[in-house]
Amino acid sequence: MTTFSAEVAWERGAASFTDGRYSRGHTWSFDGGAIVAASASPHNVPLPYALAENVDPEEAYIAALSSCHMLFYLWLASRKGIIIDSYVDAATGLMETVQGRTMVSRVELRPHVTYAGDVPGREIERKLHHEAHELCFLANSVKTEITVRLD
Repeated sequence: MTTFSAEVAWERGAASFTDGRYSRGHTWSFDGGAIVAASASPHNVPLPYALAENVDPEEAYIAALSSCHMLFYLWLASRKGIIIDSYVDAATGLMETVQGRTMVSRVELRPHVTYAGDVPGREIERKLHHEAHELCFLANSVKTEITVRLD
């Protein structure tokens, strides 16, 4: 078993708080020393109380799913001797209300992979993406429907 942790920290500052007019800006701190400026999404909390330049939990969720998938895809390709020069995913997520609960119901991964040497066929790519999805710890942990679209 492995344990992961993050510290999430917020401070009120001079805001009165009970009127709802307080900053949603906060930080995420990770064990390796990375500190990420975070906030509620401006889609959910109006500016200036949400900070548009900060990462919001919904964006981070989508990025985490994409990152997990990519890391397994790279690992699988390396084991098969397939050389990858770059991997870029323009992932998107859809938030909607399902059975009375608001959730990120669907995430679409749109990876664009550049290979060196022999380029695998579409069927091999599809198989690698399927295997990556099956192995991804985060995809195995959520209800969100995750699809991979290859252009």
